[in-house]
Amino acid sequence: MGDQEAEEAAAGFARARHAAFLEMMSSELPDGYATQEVNHLTLAYFAVAGLSLLRELHRVNKDQIAKWVLSFQVHPEANDDLHNGQFFGFCGSRTTKFPSNLVKDPCHNGSHLASTYSALAILKIVGYDVLNLDSKVLLASMKKLQQSDGSFMPTHIGAETDLRFVYCAAAICSMLKDWSGMDKEKAKEYILNCQSYDGGFGMVPGSESHGGGTFCAVAALYLMGFIQVDLASNLRESAPIDVQLLLEWCLQRQAADGGFQGRRNKPSDTCYAFWIGGVLKMIGAYHLIDHAALREFLLTCQTRYGGFSKFPDDGLPDIYHSYYGLAALSLLGEEKEVEPLCAELGIIAAAL
Repeated sequence: MGDQEAEEAAAGFARARHAAFLEMMSSELPDGYATQEVNHLTLAYFAVAGLSLLRELHRVNKDQIAKWVLSFQVHPEANDDLHNGQFFGFCGSRTTKFPSNLVKDPCHNGSHLASTYSALAILKIVGYDVLNLDSKVLLASMKKLQQSDGSFMPTHIGAETDLRFVYCAAAICSMLKDWSGMDKEKAKEYILNCQSYDGGFGMVPGSESHGGGTFCAVAALYLMGFIQVDLASNLRESAPIDVQLLLEWCLQRQAADGGFQGRRNKPSDTCYAFWIGGVLKMIGAYHLIDHAALREFLLTCQTRYGGFSKFPDDGLPDIYHSYYGLAALSLLGEEKEVEPLCAELGIIAAAL
């Protein structure tokens, strides 16, 4: 840890700078984010969710945000569209509403599972009742994205299938309070096939355990009702996953600097304080980590401009790590100025 980072940590939680940074990011993204324009809705989620954690949503127009998010929803143009395999969710950006020369999709429907999750999360955070949406069409078309092995494609035109999209599907069903959009048993089997020999979960069966994949697996199982809260308190209790190995793998990810690594032999990274911390919170083992060391690590990832960086010595913030830095601090529960978080859905508990 450098002298500057140590000074930042000693100065404490820079709430005002974080709020100013997120307010700026919620109104206009710097040109460095131009290549991520297709994920505009997800970037907006990080900004809005971050402001909600800081109890600073009054800085934005919530009604305007809801109207903007709803403009990304894709609706069938004709009854026949309901039977041609299209997914009627939310597009990730304005550009994904237009046809691409790179993709053979005559319908020009850019609906994506991750964008749909982000849309619903934003709407719930700003107080819009998502049950007012036409969820029947959304969920019926989403179910067609589920594959024979239980995984999900993120779009109807095809793409990789992994735990990220199983989680998105589970979170979407949970927020809409309707599980008709997926076969939970098939999804469970896919998730179980992703648990590795060391207890963590890879993004796909047979792959290396990964912090993000492990969160998606455990959160999806939790949302679907296959695992219960405080699972780690009774390791003898029957569970569909190997809880003891999972617990050991997660606890081993806290490094000497107090932060969490996403995989073995990797440096600590701000976002994994949430991804792995969230898993430990869900299984009732969060008390087993070194809270003081984690808080010190997170505070060293704050930047002088507000927001958080990926690593302590990066110097510049980004919207992704800024949100997950705040989310990790929320899990710690030691900052009175940070709103409690529903870890499994990634939204403030007050929005449920």
